[in-house]
Amino acid sequence: MTNPVTKDRRHFEDLAVGEVIDLGRTTVSKDMIITFAREFDPLPFHLDEAAAKASLLGGLASSGWQTGALSLKMLVDNFLSQIASCGGLGFRDLKWKTPVMVGDTIGGTVTIAERRRSSTHPQWGIVTLDFDMRNQNGKPVMSMRLANLVECRKAEAVA
Repeated sequence: MTNPVTKDRRHFEDLAVGEVIDLGRTTVSKDMIITFAREFDPLPFHLDEAAAKASLLGGLASSGWQTGALSLKMLVDNFLSQIASCGGLGFRDLKWKTPVMVGDTIGGTVTIAERRRSSTHPQWGIVTLDFDMRNQNGKPVMSMRLANLVECRKAEAVA
């Protein structure tokens, strides 16, 4: 049975290992960093410029979790909203490689690294995405591997 919500979106069968998706870019402002930190990661180097300057980071820095959240927002805007995605299954190998500082512009790509049909629920496929997030200078800021559940067009089809 075709899902009316996802019928016009790309399905599991339409996705290929090796496909690279550009996530676009976003600039991280002082206000964004402080607002996020107040609610989710209230460490001094995310909230206070003087404390941040005296820290290992040398200035006000985005929380790694904010970098992850911004990356996920870009993923939804540029990929997941166009496919029959049914939600995330988790992530692994998360690495924050370079701090994201006030005024940095981050962006990147995800590459479809793996895809497989669920062995117990053939109406679903599992697509594994590798993130490569970088700043405006091309320095890596974050990487991770994310698994996403994607609807199959035909449950009986072979992946």
